[in-house]
Amino acid sequence: SPVSLLSSPAQAIALMAYTMDDLYREFNTAVRTAGRSRQEYRDNFHFKTLHFLLTQALQTLRVTQGPQCHNVYRGVRGVRFKAEPGDIVRFGQFTSASQSQTASQVFGIDTVFQVHTCHGAEIREFSNYPGEKEVLIPPFEIFKVIKVSQIGERARIQLHTNGTFSKYSCEWLRGDTTGDSL
Repeated sequence: SPVSLLSSPAQAIALMAYTMDDLYREFNTAVRTAGRSRQEYRDNFHFKTLHFLLTQALQTLRVTQGPQCHNVYRGVRGVRFKAEPGDIVRFGQFTSASQSQTASQVFGIDTVFQVHTCHGAEIREFSNYPGEKEVLIPPFEIFKVIKVSQIGERARIQLHTNGTFSKYSCEWLRGDTTGDSL
């Protein structure tokens, strides 16, 4: 059972819920917004438990799957990202990518990311779409831009893992420093 790869059934439920069509969009929008400030996170981010469980699940899977890096692809429609070689970037949200370049192109080809992640984990066993060969990249993994190619209006951005960074680690546990009660 894939659940045995994790330390709790709640982690498996979080992964399965994340891959559902409607939830991941709303969740990722909230993650990006919550990253604006400590107060925004504490007061307005209503997905703290899901965020915690997904983070735990990825950490657990990296142990049970063995620490390994993955070369994955993410296609994006309607957005053209700009980057320069040498830039340090992060997605700032949980990001699904595919081990199959063809599968990733279903989601768009306006910008295609070719990503070498060492903090993401395979979640195929938990996905509503196992054929996508999905790897979930955590919001705190940072990448160095290796190469940017323009093909007409389209961009291809090659990223290589460069560690992790999180401004608000354990912010929820710190409490309110503004003097207001939670």
